[in-house]
Amino acid sequence: MTEYTAAVVGTGPDPAAPTTEGFAMGYRHAEAIVANDQCELVACADVVPENAAAFAREFDLPESAAFEDYETMLAEAEPDLVTVAVPPSIHEDIVVGCAESGIPLGVHCEKPIADTIGAARRMVDACQDADVQLTFNRQRRFGKPFTEAKRLLDDGAIGDLQRVEICWGDFMDTGAHTIDLAGKFADEATPEWVIANLDYREEDKRFGVHQENQMWAQWRYDSGVYGVMSTGAGDDFLDSAMALRGETGSIHVDVDGGPMLELQQGEEREAIDVDGENMHATGDEGEDRYGSYFHDRAIDDVVAGLDGDHPSELRGELGLQTAEVIFGGYESVRKRCRVELPADVEDNAFLDLVESGKLSPAGSDE
Repeated sequence: MTEYTAAVVGTGPDPAAPTTEGFAMGYRHAEAIVANDQCELVACADVVPENAAAFAREFDLPESAAFEDYETMLAEAEPDLVTVAVPPSIHEDIVVGCAESGIPLGVHCEKPIADTIGAARRMVDACQDADVQLTFNRQRRFGKPFTEAKRLLDDGAIGDLQRVEICWGDFMDTGAHTIDLAGKFADEATPEWVIANLDYREEDKRFGVHQENQMWAQWRYDSGVYGVMSTGAGDDFLDSAMALRGETGSIHVDVDGGPMLELQQGEEREAIDVDGENMHATGDEGEDRYGSYFHDRAIDDVVAGLDGDHPSELRGELGLQTAEVIFGGYESVRKRCRVELPADVEDNAFLDLVESGKLSPAGSDE
């Protein structure tokens, strides 16, 4: 059994600090690395030295294992696997830098994949050119509400899948999960086109990137399966978070307030056992490990990919397909028409609309 050393770039502040915001994903990555018998956490890096030092103490690393810049960390620790938990706008520089260093065998990066589609493509290309395994942390793929939904599909419980409907979250941030799940349910088919519109009247920034308030989008895979998403003010057209529509029935995944997974055939709905798991993680996990059991499974899959057991479900090529739908959707808003995928665009059309003043949310300083 091959053993791998691992390092985290972007520890963030101590998640126990009362001013902490966000999900401390560097800590989530580290917990999953420590939980994997094939991995040893050996180093971390953060541009805020006290954050790296606190992270090192939390995971019993020596002071010398905490670095301020990832380049020095790579050179001195020489990790086999690097996980990246920095804001999306910085993903490209670090992922490409890791690939071009010739040091790690794999890079595991947080979602959303990037702040522009051009950056997303360059990350995937750089890792392919360097023969470095690139994965993106869409850990919900391994939650039982979703794996059981896929099992039901594969077993023919609703006939051939026709459409995936989504009324959960948003297009860019949560969409990195939900659109990715739509691709999983559609057997990783290639998205062909997308058409969309959005509303942005109240400023909302996630990890430094603008996030629309309301979105309507439809896309089609080359298999003939459709995806449709309605978020914000239009997110109540379903009685569940996601619905998978087939020829003979439907499968429903909920967020909370009801059974997490239900199979509908005719007028009857049957609750499907998912062992107490929900959208985030298992019901019996430690309260200090937000979603970490899903992250454990994600790192297990990453390591299996490094071992050559099977291509990782989190591989960069599939993450890029999700990004093409997201950024293609924003391009559809800018062009006011359906956009064929991959879109002939390198930027983020939504950010361009905000920066140009065509979209001016209240509270914006731009």
